[in-house]
Amino acid sequence: MVFSSPLFLIYFLPVFLAVYLLAPRSWKNGVALLASIAFYTWGAPKFVFVLLVSGALDYVISSRMAQNAGQRKQLLWLGLAVNLATLAAFKYFNFFVANVRDVFELIGWHFPELLTIALPIGISFFTFQKVSYLVDVYRQDTPPARSLWDYLLFVSLFPQLIAGPIIRYKDLARQIVDRGESGNWNQRFAGLFRFTIGLAKKVLIADALATLADPAFEAEVLSSPDAWLGLIAYTFQIYFDFSGYSDMAIGLGQMMGFRFPENFNCPYIARGFQDFWQRWHITLSTWMRDYLYIPLGGNRISEILTLRNLWIVFLLSGLWHGASWNFIIWGAWHGAFLSIDRFTGLFRKMPHFMSVALTFFLVAFGWVWFNAETVPNAIEYYQALFSVKGSLSLEVGGREAFILFLAIVFSFFSGALQSKVFAFLSGSDNQPLEVVAKAVLIAVLLVLCLGQLAVAEGQPFIYFRF
Repeated sequence: MVFSSPLFLIYFLPVFLAVYLLAPRSWKNGVALLASIAFYTWGAPKFVFVLLVSGALDYVISSRMAQNAGQRKQLLWLGLAVNLATLAAFKYFNFFVANVRDVFELIGWHFPELLTIALPIGISFFTFQKVSYLVDVYRQDTPPARSLWDYLLFVSLFPQLIAGPIIRYKDLARQIVDRGESGNWNQRFAGLFRFTIGLAKKVLIADALATLADPAFEAEVLSSPDAWLGLIAYTFQIYFDFSGYSDMAIGLGQMMGFRFPENFNCPYIARGFQDFWQRWHITLSTWMRDYLYIPLGGNRISEILTLRNLWIVFLLSGLWHGASWNFIIWGAWHGAFLSIDRFTGLFRKMPHFMSVALTFFLVAFGWVWFNAETVPNAIEYYQALFSVKGSLSLEVGGREAFILFLAIVFSFFSGALQSKVFAFLSGSDNQPLEVVAKAVLIAVLLVLCLGQLAVAEGQPFIYFRF
């Protein structure tokens, strides 16, 4: 079930909110848990037991960890092994088999056909949340969940279950027990507004840009102008698609009384790759920092080992995004430029406009690896970009051109103005005139989004495949 689908918007969400908001406080967690299980079951009925059984095992291990100080490390390794083995089996088995088959065929040996394993929706996201929980309990940064139901609610909470933000149990533990004033009507209205803004980002901007990006990346013969237009469209599509999902998840959580961490902060105005990763998919980059980079030694050791740690983090980050050499190369692309940024300060030495422009175009070039189906496809796309041949053949109507213009404006207008806009979007202490203005904007955007969904099938979220 997709947040931007009529099924979710017209049926699931209104029914859930009505039941949730009318339920007594002591029942709200139960309602949220049942709705979350139903939500995941609708999209992945074969895999809901993977989520629930592995969650139950985490809970048992964490409880034993708290009771048996002498076995904490062994129990931690057991929990990590189970979670990472589950992720590897479902996400990377096919990739491993395909590469072994290629090697066998290269040397002329036969490799037997094996069954293809399907990928559970959102497994990359909820596995990282489960790993952070076990590590935090081991470090005694948080006590174990007070009940299995509390832990399953944390793991399966539907607003962020499929594509984040990646949430840590220690940040949600108190909210699971008592959401207090965060559940007041001002907060819920602010959550509805935030959700609607995210929906508009997805339906009105990202999906429109997909009509330019998809034909370019799927074309068998591609001219240079088409390749550039497709790449620029995809660069903004993936931002508005993913940040739109994050806005919707944060807004849904806010309507339920939960506070989720922010996941984006105007990434395309970044000055360098260090700055970019402090603005893009923030919950992933901070997770990688706290649970991988720092335990490896971070930057507290020699420059060579710091460089090694950066490369480990970004190669694994690429592999986390997808079981494909494309994603590994994409991770290496970012690792290389982050290393240059860190050890030379190149981007900070440039004039502001030049550093932003260079960062943007290098990030955009990297999206080719991210979106192409295979390495040869990516290489062909790069060849088309720099072939300087052909003419524009993609159909660009007035609507698509206007949406692309809006995407550029919304991504690049000044940071000070963005801060004011963000404060307006996320604020819950509104004056009456602001409430009226937001209510009108919510109504207008919902009508526009539902109208668009009525005439054109919505695109799935890009990050759903991870």
